[in-house]
This record gives sequence, C-alpha cells and structure tokens, in this order.
Amino acid sequence: MMPTVLARTFDPDMGAKIGDRVEELGIELITEHKVECLESRDGRVVGVGCADQSIRADIVVLALGSRPATRLAADAGIPLGASGAVSVDERQRTVIDGVWSAGDCADALHRISGEPINLHLGTVANKTGRVAGINLGGGAASFPGVLGTAITKVHDFEIARTGLTEFEADAAGFDFVAAEVGSSTSAHYWPGSSPMRIKMVAERGTGRLLGAQIFGGPGAGKRIDTVAAALWSEMTADDLAMADLAYSPPFSGVWDPVNIAARKVGEKATSN
Repeated sequence: MMPTVLARTFDPDMGAKIGDRVEELGIELITEHKVECLESRDGRVVGVGCADQSIRADIVVLALGSRPATRLAADAGIPLGASGAVSVDERQRTVIDGVWSAGDCADALHRISGEPINLHLGTVANKTGRVAGINLGGGAASFPGVLGTAITKVHDFEIARTGLTEFEADAAGFDFVAAEVGSSTSAHYWPGSSPMRIKMVAERGTGRLLGAQIFGGPGAGKRIDTVAAALWSEMTADDLAMADLAYSPPFSGVWDPVNIAARKVGEKATSN
C-alpha cells in the first residue's frame, strides 16, 4: 500500500504535491488502502472493496504494473538477473550461445547507478529490439543503457522523471543532495503561463547530476529531456545551470526552470 501516487517513481514529497494537484482537478485520491475485491451486481461492476470501506464505481481500470515474462527462459536454463528479467550483455546476448533477449523481459544497465534494472517502456523495448535484430543479422550494435526517463499527464497536468530519485540514489550508495524550485512554464506575465515544479538530485562534492522530477502545466513535462541529455553526458549541475537554452517569453523566463534548479542543487552539492 503506497502513501502517495506514483510512489515507485517519484519521491514522497513530489508524489504528495502531484496528488494535491490531481485533487484540484476534482479527482478524489484514496491512498494506503488495499483493494481486496470487486463488487458486482447483475453481471456489472458496481464497486471496489477495501478492508474498511466500499467505493462505488461504474468502471474499474486495473493499473497494476507488470513483471517480465521469463518462465520460458528460466525453463531453458537461461540465467535471470536480480530483477527477475533475462540477463543480457550490451549486445542483448544471453550467456547461451545463439540466444538474444530484448524488450520488457530483458535487463538493461542503468547509466547512473551502474546496476541492471528491468524497465517496461516502449522506448527501451524498441531500442533493445533494434540492437538485437542488427546483431542477429550479422551486424554489430550495442545498447548503451537507460536512465528511466518517463512522462505522463492527467488532463493538462504533465508529470515526468529521469535518472535517480532520492530513494534510488540512496539505495545506489550515493552521497547526494536535492533541491526543488517552483517556477512557470513561460514568463510569469505571459498569458496562459502555468505553475511548475522541478526537483533535481546531485552527488555531494562533485555536483554530478543524478536525476530530476518535474510536474506542471503544458510545457513542463518535456523539459525532462533536457535533463536526460545532461545525465547521459555526465554533466554536473553547474554545467547545466549555464547551458545555453532557448529563451522567449511564450516558452520560459530568461532563466529556464531547468537552469534555475540546476544552479540550486549545484550550490548545495558543492557548499562546505
């Protein structure tokens, strides 16, 4: 049972703020309750049953996540990784000669933590499938790893992340700092400008960027790609703080929120 929405992919403080914003859209959130049954009448679902309450429902959508389907591989003696997915090298090869694995059932190397993880994302599946296909056809291709970059939205409210959260950075053994800033999707005086928040995580001492989380109105979410490119290139927070990003009032203030958040976390990372 999770205390906040998106608890597996966002830090609790960001998850709580995201939850508040979702409730502002008129959506009631009920967390820390375990769904124990679906209630039906005349062959139609009418509610969701929890331990201490029944919640009326006209439609129930199951968003339970997924696990790698690896029984065939395991039965064939192909080693699985710690995540339960098929263990592969950078060419998507298993340890069994002539057997490759790609997509949701295969491990991928996280470029920040250095650990193999299992991600069920269309981007990862397409890229690893391409690498496997090239190698199967006699070519030479390698998959360089993942950052866990992802984006979604509720109505016009955008939510995105990349790299490591605070929880993940701690689990990976990093000594880190985090900083969060509030800003707007365009110059604050521009018509239609929407609030947004961005949180960045960086390694203490070196200032190396480790991850970011973003939410806000239209135009907030895809800013995560700027941070993902910085992580991919192993930039420091100070590097990103001074990156030459485009400016025009319909799109951002003079200092883009990404620049501002990077400056803030960089100051914390390198302060004595």
